[in-house]
Amino acid sequence: SSGINAEYGGIENMFIFGMRVPDVEQLWMDGYDTRRYLSQQPELQLALNQIKTGFFNSKEPTKFVDFAENLVSNDRFCVIADFAEYVATQVSVSELYMDWVSWTQKCLLNIAGSGKFSSDRTIKQYADDIWKVKAVEVDLNPEKTEEAKE
Repeated sequence: SSGINAEYGGIENMFIFGMRVPDVEQLWMDGYDTRRYLSQQPELQLALNQIKTGFFNSKEPTKFVDFAENLVSNDRFCVIADFAEYVATQVSVSELYMDWVSWTQKCLLNIAGSGKFSSDRTIKQYADDIWKVKAVEVDLNPEKTEEAKE
């Protein structure tokens, strides 16, 4: 989750989990070993084994073998390292979901805070601050323009 989004929706209305950039950098410097993390997470081991053995796709049991093996051998997004914290956060999400008033309030506050991220505003900011170009007005209803000329 982005820090910018937290500023607008309110950190107290979000579920943020996983390592931050300094943690990830340290993990890679220390030599990230996915198997060490897997050895501490039997649920994740089971899920990966089920994926590899076709448990979720009996018609094509080997379809996701490469995916599961690549996750273990090349977890560049640190999914395995973040998994335990994800599970713990999901428990909190599930608990909050049972309190529909609080859940709805947090949802609405996040929605209300997301306006800052509209594509129109973002493109205008890029045009102004990065590209240094001026907006060009485009007539989206040329028929009315022709009527006005008559």
